[in-house]
Amino acid sequence: MPLVVVGISVLVLLLLMTKLKVNGFVALLFVSVAVALVQGIPMAEIPDVLSKGIGGQLGDSVITIGLGAMIGRVMGDSGAAQRIADSLVDAFGERWVQLAMVVTSMIIGVTMFYEVAFVIIVPVAFTLVRRTGSRLLWIGLPMSIALSTMHSFLPPHPGPTAVVGTFHASVGKTLAIGLLFTIPFAALIALVWPRLPFVRRMDPPIPQGLVSDRRFTEEEMPGLGWALSVALVPVVLIAGGAVYEMCVPDDDPALPFVTFIGSAPIALLLTLFLAGWAFGPRLGRTLQEVASSCVAAAQAMSMILLVIGAGGAFKQVLTDGGVSDYIKDTTSSWDISPLILAWLIAVILRVALGSATVAAVTAAGVAHPLAAGSGVSPELMVLAVSCGSIAFSHVNDPGFWMFKEYFTLSVLDAIKARTPYTPALAVLGLGGVLALNAAGL
Repeated sequence: MPLVVVGISVLVLLLLMTKLKVNGFVALLFVSVAVALVQGIPMAEIPDVLSKGIGGQLGDSVITIGLGAMIGRVMGDSGAAQRIADSLVDAFGERWVQLAMVVTSMIIGVTMFYEVAFVIIVPVAFTLVRRTGSRLLWIGLPMSIALSTMHSFLPPHPGPTAVVGTFHASVGKTLAIGLLFTIPFAALIALVWPRLPFVRRMDPPIPQGLVSDRRFTEEEMPGLGWALSVALVPVVLIAGGAVYEMCVPDDDPALPFVTFIGSAPIALLLTLFLAGWAFGPRLGRTLQEVASSCVAAAQAMSMILLVIGAGGAFKQVLTDGGVSDYIKDTTSSWDISPLILAWLIAVILRVALGSATVAAVTAAGVAHPLAAGSGVSPELMVLAVSCGSIAFSHVNDPGFWMFKEYFTLSVLDAIKARTPYTPALAVLGLGGVLALNAAGL
């Protein structure tokens, strides 16, 4: 039974990494090969499946994460990240620094992919930790929760946007309705979760190489205007491109250019050049010093990227091994509310496969025929699927490994800190969808 294979593979992976202390990259590849054999994938095809999974994951992530880490290190080494962090503390006060992180993450994360927003904001979070003397998860966890909620629940992020197409829903209406409960629910979990006793006991260090250890004086730091401008350039380019694409026809002559500069890799590359100039020669630093910051960031990212890529391989063997098809066939005959069915299928697929996007798209395909004649709003169907797709992030989710590596957690601590808050958000989201449906939206 495919779900039994998934469960056993997760347990084996945990055993390898916690008891036997096997490197995460090696353990994920070993388990991926074993699952592929058990699921009946021909041995000759297994290397290609692994390559497809690693390539697909890193193809989406390596440029984004790599450039984002370089931008963050350049900003950190110039004092720009400290300038932003100090300004947030001055505006909100140390007591409300978590709220500052949540507000910042929501504003940036509503249009930016999780990985892009994460690597842009995390240097500020690290600097805030040093400035306030707080624990890393006290500030980093609210940031991650807010970003992952926006990414999973709302268009224009990949999963929700694909589901909008399946149900022929309105992107704008889905976003507007979704914000009604996404903002309060994300803020609630983001502010409550770090206060739970089992989370407060965790005290991981800031990862080495991703942020400067130096404390800058007022005179050494760039102005707030420059620091914010550089940090917000990718937000403006990516969000602006997404909005422009939704508002103009496909034959608009400017669309190819806007799409080009609004893509995450190009937007981040342009931002890196701007950061290199603004926080390099303009401040009296040499280009060699800026380049050294980029090299330090790349070195620090190498193992993080390997582990994320191996997570993609694990996800791929589960998908190619027929787990999603098994779940789709099993649940297609269930006779329950289309909203609950769509949500539940997305939850099961998320647990089994790890990919929120795959879970959302597959669940939408199963639930679409049932929703067609039910009278349920297509926008609410999109949100039901999207809310379900965030649930139970664990070791088969590449985003889990990004969270673990950036916050230097053990596998078990990462599971304790991250995995339970995702079903909490999923359940709250379903409650919001059902309430809106009962209200006639």
